[in-house]
Amino acid sequence: MSIQPFTAQIPEASLEDVRERLSRTRWPEALPDAGWGYGADLDTVKEYAEYWRTTFDWRAIEAKFNAYEQGVAEAGAPGAVERVHFVHARSEHADATPLVITHGWPGSVVEFLEIIEPLRNPTAHGGTAEDAYHVVCPHIPGYGFSGPTRRPGFHIDLAAAAIDDLMQQLGYGRYLAQGGDWGAVLTRRLAEAHAEHVIGAHFNMLFAFPDDMAAPDAWEGVTEKELAAFTKASTDIADGTGYSAIQGTKPQTLAFGMHDSPVALLAWQLEKFEAWSDANVRDAYTKDQLLANVALYWFTETAHSASRLYCESMRAGNYAADPWSGQVDVPIGYCRYPGEMMQTPRVWAEKRYSDIVHWAEAPTGGHFAAFENPSFFVGDVRAFGRAVRAR
Repeated sequence: MSIQPFTAQIPEASLEDVRERLSRTRWPEALPDAGWGYGADLDTVKEYAEYWRTTFDWRAIEAKFNAYEQGVAEAGAPGAVERVHFVHARSEHADATPLVITHGWPGSVVEFLEIIEPLRNPTAHGGTAEDAYHVVCPHIPGYGFSGPTRRPGFHIDLAAAAIDDLMQQLGYGRYLAQGGDWGAVLTRRLAEAHAEHVIGAHFNMLFAFPDDMAAPDAWEGVTEKELAAFTKASTDIADGTGYSAIQGTKPQTLAFGMHDSPVALLAWQLEKFEAWSDANVRDAYTKDQLLANVALYWFTETAHSASRLYCESMRAGNYAADPWSGQVDVPIGYCRYPGEMMQTPRVWAEKRYSDIVHWAEAPTGGHFAAFENPSFFVGDVRAFGRAVRAR
């Protein structure tokens, strides 16, 4: 298998097409003062759509990608090879540690564009040479510049195999891994099934449920603070999981809307960025940041294949919420962000992750940790790396 160089360059005709589509949007009605109570807020979606049509500069986003080495590779397990796009930001520091950072849904490598430079060039961003990383940011097959997946049955464990294969093709026989959302499930799989290659794994979302949440001993050792955080997060997302049921069962039906209408795609994603961030969407991100992520899905025509990962993983039994009785023995680190929709007590984690070397708590930030609180995220990854090196 060979790696081919890649340059982000969407045809001008595609940019003109999306502006024309946005100008012809047929807007739905909304109840008075509905806000976000029934889903995406009409006024907010209108505002972002108009900004996309008149102001948003996609070429500036391409320039951010093209500032780094990029490539595409055919990677994966035998019989399950898919196309993987990646950003590869090599450090100038000779002893830099390879680090692969994986996104989730509805995210992309756009989330990481502001953290790549301080991770690969720490001496220019408040760190030391020992904090340097060769940073690899892949798009999960089916997402972004990786393009749509090409065969049925491509679930998250196969995605992990593809990312591990990519790292081997890049010459990184051993590496650190980091992830949140689907990236957390993928990173857990790397640490479990490809442990011989993984130096350590860092998470900003940690899956470690008890086998039986209702068992009398399930909550033993959970602190009052952890219980309060878990309860609040559970309440916050109680009415916000319908998206996974749809994407996990009939993603193709949803695809017709997201593939044909940029506003449908915008609304579907915007509602999640509003719900899953620590601050409201206007304060957490700029319009350009959010639209860069939405536009990436639009121009690469991957909204449907990205959501299909839910269906394939549910059918395979390795969806994020499915029971997992595995064990991770490589060194791991975790940082809890207050706006994250999953709050994992340490006592639960210790039963599934045998070697916790770093456990931290961020003052702000949510589900999209690197996107919403990049400076803290960088510092926390550095702290984890130091803890692993100390071993």
